[in-house]
Amino acid sequence: MIETCNSILKMGFQDGSRFFTFLFNDFLLFKERNGIYLYPEPITKLMDSYMKLPGIGAKTAARLAFFTINMKEDDVTDFAKALISAKRDLNYCSICGHITQDDPCSICQDKSRDRSIILVVEDPKDVISLEKMREYHGLYHILHGVLSPIEGTGPEDINIPSLIRRLQSEEVKEVIIATNATAEGEATAMYLSRLIRPAGIKVTRLAHGLSVGSDIEYADEITLLKAVEGRREIE
Repeated sequence: MIETCNSILKMGFQDGSRFFTFLFNDFLLFKERNGIYLYPEPITKLMDSYMKLPGIGAKTAARLAFFTINMKEDDVTDFAKALISAKRDLNYCSICGHITQDDPCSICQDKSRDRSIILVVEDPKDVISLEKMREYHGLYHILHGVLSPIEGTGPEDINIPSLIRRLQSEEVKEVIIATNATAEGEATAMYLSRLIRPAGIKVTRLAHGLSVGSDIEYADEITLLKAVEGRREIE
């Protein structure tokens, strides 16, 4: 054993480090194949559950798992109930597609909203962000995605057909398209514009450009282009 270690040290730091990495990975593979785990099964299952969340890797999942174990039992119970409640009690509004506990959602039920304007967004989280502004008083429509030929997402795969039905039944004068400033978002905006405009409904696009407090020096070319295109007269 000593002779083996000495020979590894003679390899140099880099080669020796690679050798130990290989041994460690092989050790983990042996444990996985033979049903032997570094953590008890309940912790492993909890880590696997956390790793299903976006952006959560093995190390973060382990930290969250041990944090959960150290929580009070009442807090863990409340946490589990909140997860189940969010999954069971929430659904999507049958009119606009916003996430809600009641159908229709509170925005669609609000008679004080301006029903001549519909603002189209990609995700329910976008509605929350816009509502914080407290300056928009029209209705919303959530697409739940964008057109993406690469991923095979077409018009029937997102909430476009229900938008067309709304435009046929409601007295809508303007549709504001507020998809993100990505290639897919721009493609979706162009598609909706060509689809809606022949009906005589005004179609506008949410402005893009420099954010408040930012410097031109650090802006990319696309942001600057959008800022120039969206310029307006100073009053």
